[in-house]
Amino acid sequence: AERDINVFCGVQTITMKINFCTVLFSGYSETDLALNGKHGDAHCRGFINNNTFPAVVIFIINLSTLESCGNTLVVSSARGVNAYGNISVVQIGNVSGYIDTPDPPTIISYLPGLLYKFSCSYPLEYLVNNTQLASSSAAISVRENNGTFISTLNLLLYNDSTYSQQLLIPSTGLPLKTKIYAAVRATNLDGRWNVLMDYCYTTPSGNPSDDLRYDLFLRCDKDPQTTIIENGKSQMGRFSFEVFRFVKHKNQKMSTVFLHCVTKLCRADDCPFLVPICSNRERRDTGRRTTGSPQSTSGNAVISAGPIITRSAYPNGPPFQLNSVTSMLISGVVILGITSVFFFICSLTLLRRKWPNTSVLSGIQNPVFN
Repeated sequence: AERDINVFCGVQTITMKINFCTVLFSGYSETDLALNGKHGDAHCRGFINNNTFPAVVIFIINLSTLESCGNTLVVSSARGVNAYGNISVVQIGNVSGYIDTPDPPTIISYLPGLLYKFSCSYPLEYLVNNTQLASSSAAISVRENNGTFISTLNLLLYNDSTYSQQLLIPSTGLPLKTKIYAAVRATNLDGRWNVLMDYCYTTPSGNPSDDLRYDLFLRCDKDPQTTIIENGKSQMGRFSFEVFRFVKHKNQKMSTVFLHCVTKLCRADDCPFLVPICSNRERRDTGRRTTGSPQSTSGNAVISAGPIITRSAYPNGPPFQLNSVTSMLISGVVILGITSVFFFICSLTLLRRKWPNTSVLSGIQNPVFN
């Protein structure tokens, strides 16, 4: 029955537990069970655990070598609306196989054949939201039963294009238009998968579902100050953007910016077909675009860290600035003052020339004044 096998779709491994009582009742031992008919390979057999009730035969499949015992991985793709309300190619990875008993060398058998089929479905889309960007990095491990290939996702910030110096945000905040280099990186992930950034955006709060948000890029549609450096080519996606402020923080000395990214996994062979081919046509302003709010879904790996703190270009407030009308009035007053002083000096000079000189006066002395 289906209850005779339990399947745990883990991050690094898939674990199957088979009721050993059923195996004994059918006339077999734990060594008679093997993955996908590989009875001659000891690595494809299980081992018994008597510390539980009932006892179980345990099989463990390492996702990095899942084909070694004949298991299969099938990735299906379908274009439609993803979990975040955007039109995109949604992919699902499905790992499947079976556990059975060997066929007898005779034509007939009085023992029943045991066959246990299993499969694990893995979504290939994750929400990485960073709400503590002041720290060097942040990560969260996903529970083993979530059915996800990702054990750790990192959203790291750097202050240089070589991605060697991690960003440290001062307590006074970053100046506006400071260039930040961001990287979405997967760790503990099998080498067959690459990271594909599908959508990165910012919000003034740590809530990735905030109605007020500004898109950095959504496939080919991106902010003019944002540059996608690497995407879908390795287990790290890289891009850069310039620090800005949200207008709603106009009455505050500093503005907070939170970064969020919707990240997918793609098989290395499939990534070139999933990365959007963007033309050189003019992009529309993403600030005017309305996109659906992200929704929480199972299998999401969420990273949280601090805000990006931006500050005004003038910490003590902007200096006094003159508009054009005021500047013209002041210029007119200055010119008028200079002209008035010039005419005043000229008038004094002319009056001085016309005034009679006492040194040149002559006449006859009047005796009355003696």
